[in-house]
Amino acid sequence: MPRYGAQYGPDITFLGIERCDLADPTTFAGADAVVLGAPFDGGTSHRPGTRFGPQAIRMADYLPHDGTRPSLALRTDGLRDLRVLDAGDVEMYSGDIETALPALEKAVEAVTRSGAIPVVLGGDHSIAFADATGVANVLGHGRVSMLHFDAHADTGDIEFGSLWGHGQPMRRLIESGALRGDRFLQIGLRGYWPPPATLDWMAEQRMRSYEMAEIGSRGLGTCLTEAFGIATDECDGVFLSVDIDVCDPGHAPGTGTPEPGGLTARELLDSVRRICLELPVVGMDVVEVSPPYDHADITAALANRVVLEALSAIARRRRDARHGSTWDPTLPLLADRPTPEDPT
Repeated sequence: MPRYGAQYGPDITFLGIERCDLADPTTFAGADAVVLGAPFDGGTSHRPGTRFGPQAIRMADYLPHDGTRPSLALRTDGLRDLRVLDAGDVEMYSGDIETALPALEKAVEAVTRSGAIPVVLGGDHSIAFADATGVANVLGHGRVSMLHFDAHADTGDIEFGSLWGHGQPMRRLIESGALRGDRFLQIGLRGYWPPPATLDWMAEQRMRSYEMAEIGSRGLGTCLTEAFGIATDECDGVFLSVDIDVCDPGHAPGTGTPEPGGLTARELLDSVRRICLELPVVGMDVVEVSPPYDHADITAALANRVVLEALSAIARRRRDARHGSTWDPTLPLLADRPTPEDPT
């Protein structure tokens, strides 16, 4: 079966990186990370449009799409220091969630079995069930923890008469046994959902949710440090799931369920960088970018940078492990550059 390619719009890769074909494992053998598009919004409960998210995230950049992006902060090039390939979009018909999610799970599992990190571009958050399950199928159910950035807990049960939707994937992941409730860390929750019964269920699973009120009181850095300790206890890897609505709508307007009072873009990028520098990230997704509601590509650009920040930090983590070095953000701008050879 040939590579499906783009489901909506032009068939482009993430910032011009090389393609691979999921139907031919030799094309991504030895890859460090593989980008997958999940153009699905069949689980949306409010504003649709996230089916166009993967295309927007792939192309939201003012620089040449030449497959290279050196990070000013980290002194790495996540697209060059790592071997990063793009497998195109998984075929996900938005009218059939019970077919779409298994197709994505199969694709993520294939990437994980190859030894590469799956980087999934959504799509609404219902895809997280397939993404995290695909990774857990390889690394072991209960052996992967979750760091979940979101305004919403996504732990609903039956919504609009269905077990499947973008407000339920985290409950389904825990109920299935793919992930443990007591190794499930949520960051950025706020607003007026879920109801008390759902919060009671979350408490029974021993989930840990860092609501914005707590983050504001204790500080984001302190909350992340605590979450890291839980995430790495008795688990072999961490799955990072970023719902772009974790950010305040002023920083991410193009999303289906905007909730005021969230993180800033800078706080999200700093958090993603730190996670991928300090933790063994084995998979990630970036979801809920809805281009029809975006303004000046603000949200798509942020999601694009979330991916780049993660890849740059993973590259730096591996470089530091090889050389016994440690990234220090307090160093002067030129301190990490090699000294030019003396021409004499």
